[in-house]
Amino acid sequence: MDVGIQMVFASYGWTDVTDEQVWNEEIHLAKLADELGFSAIWAVEHHFNDYSFCPDNLQLMAYLAAVCPNIDLGTAAVILPWNNPLRVAEKAIVLDMLSGGRLRFGIGRGLARREFAAFNQTMDQSRERFDESSKMILDALRTGWMESDGKYYKQQRIELRPRPKYSFDGRIYAVASSDDSLEAAAGIGARMVMFADRPWPLRMDAIQRYRNLFEQHNGTVALPMLIADFCLCAPHSDDLEAIARKHMGSFVQSNIEHYELMSDHFSTTKGYNAYAQKSEIARKTGVSGMVDGFMKAAVWGTPERILRELETRREVIGDFELSTSFRFGGIPIELAEASMRLFAREVLPVLKSWQTPKIPALALAHAAE
Repeated sequence: MDVGIQMVFASYGWTDVTDEQVWNEEIHLAKLADELGFSAIWAVEHHFNDYSFCPDNLQLMAYLAAVCPNIDLGTAAVILPWNNPLRVAEKAIVLDMLSGGRLRFGIGRGLARREFAAFNQTMDQSRERFDESSKMILDALRTGWMESDGKYYKQQRIELRPRPKYSFDGRIYAVASSDDSLEAAAGIGARMVMFADRPWPLRMDAIQRYRNLFEQHNGTVALPMLIADFCLCAPHSDDLEAIARKHMGSFVQSNIEHYELMSDHFSTTKGYNAYAQKSEIARKTGVSGMVDGFMKAAVWGTPERILRELETRREVIGDFELSTSFRFGGIPIELAEASMRLFAREVLPVLKSWQTPKIPALALAHAAE
């Protein structure tokens, strides 16, 4: 099984922490992941707020490519409506070349109304912007050329230099929860990315819909999805559950605030049906109910408990890849590192023994058109 770490870059839940300290701590854990044998480092894209602030994950991964030579580099995700597609394609090609084909390119359309507003956009445009931009970028990664005459993006035909060296087959990921995002991910042949924030039986309709659509569009079975998870791994203690609830609760609170989940704006925003449902659940159950659901979906506890929970998840949804965050919700860096080391020592070897489909062997890019 493929297991990576997820870099969140949050200051929510910490006291008296500087932005520089947040970044230093996350990079420390990334270097540790490279040493401990994790498969990939994944980083989000978020802007402006304590919830998360990693404004350019491709730039970050260019740095990590040099200091973490033994591990793949993932974006989860580049938010396409907030970025120029030509520049995204160029940066992805450069990063992949410099890293020797280690980029796992994840894309998404964004979710926070406040971030869209700062980029002078509305969420109602996100679906069309994502669809236009993703086609332009993925065509460019395949052929080395970009052009478009779309509603939002006009691009004369231009060759990208350096040219793409390696094929991205099997290395494209897309965040997908709502129906039209499932359709989009399947249509471009991307692996689905989901976050561990609700009990997994509730997600099976969406997961199976994606798998069916993927096979319809691509004539082959979908590769395992990527789950972005949150983990506290620690030895048994009487207060372990309370510690996990404290920090996972803090993360849930930040999620509610950042995405305005207690508002009903998702119900009137085109293409966000899954989040309209999540928002409705949040208003009905309150913060405590959301934390309860999160605690059931994420993995926490002793190594033995974590393995049992992941085995149960696998029985429900089948094979998956894992991207686990150890620093979130105010977890002190010392506890985050201890959690990650214990996970690597006692959980990671077992997960690696699970036989799951791998990313296809690296191949040279298709000939330029």
